[in-house]
Amino acid sequence: MSKAAALRDKDVAGLQAEIKDLQKAHFGLRMQKATQQLSNTATLRITRRDIARAKTILAQKQQEAAK
Repeated sequence: MSKAAALRDKDVAGLQAEIKDLQKAHFGLRMQKATQQLSNTATLRITRRDIARAKTILAQKQQEAAK
């Protein structure tokens, strides 16, 4: 199952929690990069895209609920 499909199975509260967790993880990675402790900088891009993916699905669900 793809990441998007797994996110679509979650409800709005679950998506908001997922976004919060991803943002915390992204912040930690940024701090590691700033202190020269991050060996794989590609993880920053991956988490940023995961956040965007979750936010997009959240917006779609909220738009559907508004209809």
